Amino acid sequence: MLVTWNRLKDFWRYKDLLKQLIIRDIKLKYRRSFLGYLWSVLNPLFLMLVMTVVFSQMFRRNIENFPVYLFTGQLLFNFMNQSTHQALTAINGNAALLKKAYIPKYIFVFSKITSGLVDFFFSCVALVIVMLVTRAEFSFWNLLFPVVALQLYVFCLGLGLFLAQANVFFRDIQYIYNVITTAWMYLTPIFYPLDALPVQLQKGIVNCNPMYFYVEQFRQLIYYNQAPDGRLMFLGIITALAVLLLGTACFKRSQDRFILYT
Repeated sequence: MLVTWNRLKDFWRYKDLLKQLIIRDIKLKYRRSFLGYLWSVLNPLFLMLVMTVVFSQMFRRNIENFPVYLFTGQLLFNFMNQSTHQALTAINGNAALLKKAYIPKYIFVFSKITSGLVDFFFSCVALVIVMLVTRAEFSFWNLLFPVVALQLYVFCLGLGLFLAQANVFFRDIQYIYNVITTAWMYLTPIFYPLDALPVQLQKGIVNCNPMYFYVEQFRQLIYYNQAPDGRLMFLGIITALAVLLLGTACFKRSQDRFILYT
């Protein structure tokens, strides 16, 4: 208990540094771009338009208001994909700073995942625009989307910690992870209905794909205008906490050796 309290005090002591790192990450993403932060809204909109044109001919008959269906899955997967890819190189990318002064190493992973969360909230503006244009129904349940965002944030934080420490020792992780996330995207019902897959594959996705837990909860709140399924919420919370514990344990065990490999 004392160790945990000391870590919380340590984290609070570096809150200003964390804030500056988050601001730096967001500024760097849109540096020298003419439209700046507006790309947080335009980029997912353009991607949604392209994917709608490509996939609507295959699935539109089975999915009502396909743009909103697509967008609700795309936003969450993009948040996970982009934030964890950035977290993967968080330690290696700040090696010079780590060697100059003592800084809690996990701060760099926190900043990458948190800046991804900020970008996700910006992108939600694009979702509202799509819902207005397509005349989607709004309801009270839409306001509860932060519940899902928090679950996914914790999941991404744990995954980011694991990837960041692994990439220090095994640089091939970043290439392997690219392949994994590509397969992961196609195994998550983002642009197709779950019932379009074989029954056995459906069972595997419903029970073993963490992104399905979060995407489906988000869709139930935004697309179906209903409370998220209790089983999905339970699995989402348990998975997020389990991954966070695993990532934290691996990061803590290996962090003292980072300076020898960066």
